[in-house]
Amino acid sequence: MNKLQIRGVTAGEPDEDSIVLFLKRNPDFFVQHESLLTNLRLPHVRGSATVSLVERQVEVLRDKNQNLERKLADFVRVARANDLLAEKIHRFTRRLLSANGRAATVLALEKSLREDFEAFESVLVLFGKVDADLPAGDRFLRRLEPQDHHLASFETLFTSGKPRCGQIRDSQRDFLFGSGNVEIGSVALVPLGGKAAFGLLALGSPDRDRFHPGMSTEFLGRMAELVSDALGHS
Repeated sequence: MNKLQIRGVTAGEPDEDSIVLFLKRNPDFFVQHESLLTNLRLPHVRGSATVSLVERQVEVLRDKNQNLERKLADFVRVARANDLLAEKIHRFTRRLLSANGRAATVLALEKSLREDFEAFESVLVLFGKVDADLPAGDRFLRRLEPQDHHLASFETLFTSGKPRCGQIRDSQRDFLFGSGNVEIGSVALVPLGGKAAFGLLALGSPDRDRFHPGMSTEFLGRMAELVSDALGHS
């Protein structure tokens, strides 16, 4: 029996690949044969019933539209979060710039962390030669000698010179925030001065996911630079 080639499909008993190839080569086929659209039946994506090809296409387009809407919502959420963070950084920078003297800088730093970033559990540890005008015995500020044994557990942090987020050992948590503060679920550790560290800024949160190892530390690094410059270290 002779077989005829009709626009790319072998007449007779074409296989599925031939049909697919034909439709790809002739995307206007159903435009010229609109009646076929209502006769073709496909399983419904959300049930056992069948629907026409047009209804199935509408369903696919609806799903794509919902997916695009979710992506757009995510973009808007990220953009708003970035705008909010930029505004917080701006206020943080202005507070440090307006502070007159290291003591005022420390007070401005604590106030900004608490009011602008809701970092209610924060500690600034400074070691080495520290100006006498800095407040002593303050809950936020700790002053230590560089050889203090408590700093040994942070050696890898100071060696890297980069912020680190996540969980810390109980001994580190107790040293920074005081014993019994079991509500500290996650911590951001920010060395001040890079590898030539002269201090440490610790931010604690009861939320175990607020400071996690996978989060970006770019902002924390910039914060460390601002604090270092404001305290007179480069």
